[in-house]
Amino acid sequence: MAQAAKRPLSTGQKLAAIAGLTVLVSAYTALDRWSETHAFLINATDSLPNWAFFVESGRFPERGDYVIFDPGEDPLTVKFFGEEPAPFAKIAYGVPGDVIERDGDRVLVNGTPVVRTKPFTRLGDPLALGPTGVVPDRCIFAGTEHKDGFDSRYSAIGFVCSDRLVGTGTPIL
Repeated sequence: MAQAAKRPLSTGQKLAAIAGLTVLVSAYTALDRWSETHAFLINATDSLPNWAFFVESGRFPERGDYVIFDPGEDPLTVKFFGEEPAPFAKIAYGVPGDVIERDGDRVLVNGTPVVRTKPFTRLGDPLALGPTGVVPDRCIFAGTEHKDGFDSRYSAIGFVCSDRLVGTGTPIL
């Protein structure tokens, strides 16, 4: 059986192969770098109208931004969300320097009502009220308008500081 003679690659074919490999390596490197500061989050609760978020880390939230954060390890958080709860998605209602106050069951940020509190969870567990006063540097007051929102209005979450922030979110669905 005769073997077909192998033809060496032309200079043009070699350059095309090198260019193709360069594009693939560059794309992989760019995607790898991008993935270090970006993620996708599915919000499994009904506390926000959106259920899917594009998450970007490395930027401190501004008032009104969607924020993604680690809810912490308070016993109430563990009871309802497990030992390793998924990140929470909320809205940054208060930023450093803002003043958090309560008026009855209403929580106010700089005098504007943003959320309401309730004394018990849906299952009857007592809810301790969250912090008031000036939002500390590198912290936010995170919440949602949902009546059953579990957020900074309660001490189990409290102010969300930069060590718990995952990033800011852009709703996509």
